[in-house]
Amino acid sequence: MFQSVEGMLQLGEEKGLPLWRVVMEDDMIDRSVTEEESFEMMTQMYQAMKEADEGYDKDLQSSSRLVGGDGAKMEQAIGEGKVSSGTFIGKVMARAIKMGESNACMKRIVAAPTAGSCGVIPAVLISMEEKDGYSQQKMIEALFVSAGIGEVISERASISGAQGGCQAEIGAASAMAAAAVTYLKGGSSRQIADAAALALKSLLGLVCDPVAGLVEVPCVKRNVIGAVNAITSSDMVIAGIESRIPADEVIDAMGEVGSLLPCSLRETSQAGLATTPTGLEVTERMTGNGFD
Repeated sequence: MFQSVEGMLQLGEEKGLPLWRVVMEDDMIDRSVTEEESFEMMTQMYQAMKEADEGYDKDLQSSSRLVGGDGAKMEQAIGEGKVSSGTFIGKVMARAIKMGESNACMKRIVAAPTAGSCGVIPAVLISMEEKDGYSQQKMIEALFVSAGIGEVISERASISGAQGGCQAEIGAASAMAAAAVTYLKGGSSRQIADAAALALKSLLGLVCDPVAGLVEVPCVKRNVIGAVNAITSSDMVIAGIESRIPADEVIDAMGEVGSLLPCSLRETSQAGLATTPTGLEVTERMTGNGFD
């Protein structure tokens, strides 16, 4: 298990290996599997993401009725030319919403790194593959890169909203996606680390305040923010912009911020959006319907 992004970069330099290969070899050692088995596992992960995207049902609603159908609305707006951010970003947004809605509706998703942030990486990677025509081999390599970043975040800080706020979930997913996109765009290992740092920096302090304790509001729409943030972070790095704070230090800062957040803002629904008048009204309605 890698304890630092810098450690991954240095190992790659020492062995003359691309970052994805460094991460895969670490997985081979950690799980005692062959190269083929490691690559196949990641291939299955990506295939499951694509199947979840393709299996979206616009007519499904979550039990709370708070979530459902918004992904289809986003797609319709793209088709009608109403999206100011353009077709590509629009598709990223739609996919992020769709995946979050599928999670809330109890459909099969890939928790990458968590169920609450499951829309970020698929929305970005599937849309990138669709737009630029990358091979499956390249997409799986990118997924290994994202996994390496996620591993370090998990080790140095947290990927749990209950422990570190939503910055640890959407923030981590965004950093992982930014790293993957930068790899796809031909960025160096150093640029991959910078992209992850920029993405995570942009979401520091994001609290976890789910309405009625459900991973629905505001969680689903925050997947959109994380996905778009990943792309803009990667674009900055590809343009030659660097993160002035190294990735490992950004991750450490995220961990520190998470520990400083009051418990009320760490998935307890005791503050933030969960305790707005509307949030409390939803909670009361849910409780009255037999939810607790």
